[in-house]
Amino acid sequence: MNIPEYESYHEKKNHFDADFPYNTYLCSIPLDFMQVPLHWHDEIEFIYIKKGHGMICVDLNEYRVTAGDIVLILPGQLHEIHDIDADVMEYENIIFHPSLLESSGADASFLLFLQPLFSLQFACPTVLRATDSAYATVRGCLDKNDNICSYFPAGYPLAIKGNLFVLFFALYTSHCEKQRTGAAQKNIEKLKSVIKYVELNYASPMSIAQMADLSGFSESHFMKFFKHTMGTSFTAYLNSYRLTIASRLLLQSDATILSVATDVGFDNLSYFNRAFKKQYGKTPSAYRRSM
Repeated sequence: MNIPEYESYHEKKNHFDADFPYNTYLCSIPLDFMQVPLHWHDEIEFIYIKKGHGMICVDLNEYRVTAGDIVLILPGQLHEIHDIDADVMEYENIIFHPSLLESSGADASFLLFLQPLFSLQFACPTVLRATDSAYATVRGCLDKNDNICSYFPAGYPLAIKGNLFVLFFALYTSHCEKQRTGAAQKNIEKLKSVIKYVELNYASPMSIAQMADLSGFSESHFMKFFKHTMGTSFTAYLNSYRLTIASRLLLQSDATILSVATDVGFDNLSYFNRAFKKQYGKTPSAYRRSM
């Protein structure tokens, strides 16, 4: 069960056409997911907060968000979502690939204005709040697209794409004259191969030596770099990720606790139970019953 599978738990709620991949779905923290672990993908994602409040981390920076806030995740940005004090946050995910806005052949508008934004060259804000100059336009365009996706009129892709162009025009004219600084981004790029490897192979044994090789460091340098950048050791991060996936498996299936522990990479049931209780405040069995 990797991140795409983890997030597709609510795809039954999405608005998706394989011929026009503008994908939206609703979910909540912690009722649907206890958290969405740190990950990245090649799509653009808007996280539109509908109710409550929570925490969203983007490229290792944490943002407290509340109802009405809109978070912009650009291709390749690391991000995760979790609750605050077990309060419920309901939000809408809006995900689409940048190619949705690119014409075939030479597209000067895309290359001059959108590609630099999508490749993180511009200092566009991560969280848009009501006080931001582009907020009203961005929110209005997303609301219009939600309305279109509620009944899919003939020619609806034209309207959705048109609203997206208006949205990014507002962002560009408000913020994209500033260049993004590159120092912090270099550290993030070194981490992404490690994060992706954990996402796809969390159930398998992995060593510091493997991760150091992936990121181009010596073992000692990797351990220092990971702890300094992530605020925790690699081993602690890996165990936390495995436990996050375990929490979902406990709710999605009737598999035994031992089977779940094995499926996420723990070969010692006693240790799994202790680690799970430390992270979630309940044993796996109690967590399954309570949720």
